[in-house]
Amino acid sequence: MSRVKRGPLPRRRHKRVFKQNKGFVGGRRTRFRQAINCLYKSWLYAYVGRKLRKRDFRRLWITRINAACRENGTSYSKFIGNLKKAGIELDRKVLSAIAQNDAAAFKKLTELALQAGAAE
Repeated sequence: MSRVKRGPLPRRRHKRVFKQNKGFVGGRRTRFRQAINCLYKSWLYAYVGRKLRKRDFRRLWITRINAACRENGTSYSKFIGNLKKAGIELDRKVLSAIAQNDAAAFKKLTELALQAGAAE
C-alpha cells in the first residue's frame, strides 16, 4: 500500500512561502515550519520598520532645520514658534528641503520669523 500525499495544494503553499524566503539562510529557507515562522517575523519587522522610518525622517528634518537656524543666528524652537506666530504653515519636510537647497530663501524665512517674534 502507498501513502497518501495530500495532493498539489500543500506543495503550492510551501512553494509560495519558500519563494518569499529567498535570501534567507539555511533552514529558514528550506524547512517549511521554520520558513513560515521567519516569514511572519519578517512581516512584523517590515511593519514596525515602516513606522520607525517616519520617526527617523522627522528627526533628520529637525536636525537639518536646526543646523540652518544656527547659521542664521536663531534656534530651532524659536524659529518654529515664530513661524507659527507669523502664520507661515510649512511642514518640517519642506523646511528641511529649503534649508538644504536654497540658503537664501531660508535666510528670508528666518528674518520673517524673527520679525513675527519681535512684533509681540
